[in-house]
Amino acid sequence: MISLARSERTELCDLMLDLGPDAATVPDGWKVRDLAAHLVVRERDAWAAPGIVLGGPFKTMLEAAMQRRRRQGLEDLVDTIRTGPPRWWKYLPAGAQLSEYYIHHEDVRRANNHQPRTEDRDLDEGLARLLTAMAPRVLRTVESGVDLIWEGRVLYRHGSEPRAILDGPPGELLLYLTGRRQIAEVEIGGDETARDVLENTDLTL
Repeated sequence: MISLARSERTELCDLMLDLGPDAATVPDGWKVRDLAAHLVVRERDAWAAPGIVLGGPFKTMLEAAMQRRRRQGLEDLVDTIRTGPPRWWKYLPAGAQLSEYYIHHEDVRRANNHQPRTEDRDLDEGLARLLTAMAPRVLRTVESGVDLIWEGRVLYRHGSEPRAILDGPPGELLLYLTGRRQIAEVEIGGDETARDVLENTDLTL
């Protein structure tokens, strides 16, 4: 997963520079410069990064860090991102970096009319392993059964009957499970009631 995360980081850096600071991304209200600032704050500003997850009283510190990083300009931000994370990141799960950089790479790609990637088997397999690890946490609030399916294979089974079926490539499943339903190319099947429960559950909590 480390090499896959590194590739996603490099390709995202190249794409952000190619598109420029004012290009769109999927998150509402964010431009490429905002996304680049977010990535730097996440890895480099330990005093502010908790605000990304915790919000609340940490939100003020997070926004101050974001404003400071935005002022650096896109080229400087991308140069910082390219150098990789500080050494202490090696103690965290490699999947956290693959998830972060794959998702944000797709945030920029899809917002700028790029189609889903379909021919990277190594990436698909890495994302499948990542999904298996993260699905219990992401789906914990869904009050129906859910099967994550790729190529006829059950990657993860949540809950009991009735069951919804979420079918698609691992990257598309990851996008769906991280609040990007509007761009995720997945098929939703199974029990109608279970489908409704899944589609109306906020998976970003």
